[in-house]
Amino acid sequence: MKAAFRTATAIAASLTFFASAAASAQDAPCELHVWPAERMTSVTTGLLGGGLLDAAIHGGKDASNKAQMASALDSPSQLDALQSLDLNTLLSLKPGTVIIRHEEPLERKTMNKVKTRRSDSTAACYGELIVADVFYQKAAIYGRSLRTLFMYRDFGDDQKIDFEYKAWGGNGLKLFPPKEGEDAIAALDELVSVFKKNFEEYANNARTRVAARKPAKTK
Repeated sequence: MKAAFRTATAIAASLTFFASAAASAQDAPCELHVWPAERMTSVTTGLLGGGLLDAAIHGGKDASNKAQMASALDSPSQLDALQSLDLNTLLSLKPGTVIIRHEEPLERKTMNKVKTRRSDSTAACYGELIVADVFYQKAAIYGRSLRTLFMYRDFGDDQKIDFEYKAWGGNGLKLFPPKEGEDAIAALDELVSVFKKNFEEYANNARTRVAARKPAKTK
């Protein structure tokens, strides 16, 4: 009789433990993992409209631009810029979502190939925000701009992507790259400011996509 009682007690304790663990998993905050871009690109085109000759003419300038971009938008600066924004609101994340930053960029060539979580997190509510490319362009007709490619992926509680949105955000530049005698610091600060504007533009479109996924309420 006592043995049966002890067995029943052990089973009840086990059930209580697993119920508590399940409740704790449900109550745990959601996670958004954020990675910076690995790649910086600068393309300057003149009246020739691009091609090898244009690349040869502007190669030195583009190399200088990339170096300055890498200085203003290195990995910590990209992450700081994104975290200065209200990511929970901009991406319509669940209240209390914890932002987890990864200082080391992902390899660009793996970005579209890997379809599982890029971290070892086992959180039951999990998403990823990846900065894929940072692209400066100067065109003879359209002027100077900074474009940024972002990717947001929502996994839910497993390794399968439930939702993915990848798109560019882009805005014009007035100060970068600075000419000789111009304020270089202001030009670099402009890169960071426009980088954030690019994300806000991207996030606005992402929210539209998220809203379109939700089923309409029935009356």
